[in-house]
Amino acid sequence: MRVGHGYDVHRFREGDERPLRLGGVDVPGAPRLEGHSDGDALLHAVIDALLGAAGEGDIGRHFPPGDPEYHDIDSRELLRRVTRLVLSHGFRVRNVDITVIAERPRLQPHILAMRDSVALALGVEPRFVNVKATTNEGLGAIGAGDAVAALAVALLTDEIP
Repeated sequence: MRVGHGYDVHRFREGDERPLRLGGVDVPGAPRLEGHSDGDALLHAVIDALLGAAGEGDIGRHFPPGDPEYHDIDSRELLRRVTRLVLSHGFRVRNVDITVIAERPRLQPHILAMRDSVALALGVEPRFVNVKATTNEGLGAIGAGDAVAALAVALLTDEIP
């Protein structure tokens, strides 16, 4: 078994009319996050957790932020690519646990859709993905409602099911 953890944080892109995207789900009530891709901090944290567990570095190594190929790319596609890489190394995703830290918007109504979206991109049943949300209790940029952060832990195994 191999464990990896990931973390990502992005500021809101004020003035962007597109809705916030987290876990591959568009969430009304806040603008999209800054980022070279779609800024999906949740999926970026999952990607880093998977890459860490597989001993494959981080998201920036595989998808450099200055590379035009990844400009505005849907992070679900990046997650699918990383999943294929992990599988090619003989690993299988056993489970992923994710925490989103945000003051706005309210995420609870979207948690199950996020879980299902992540599971689909990983090619696993939704029961192997957990998504939860919390606030930063008003502290720092996240607490001020200026940014969103996400933490993820992934467990990989090379066991045959």
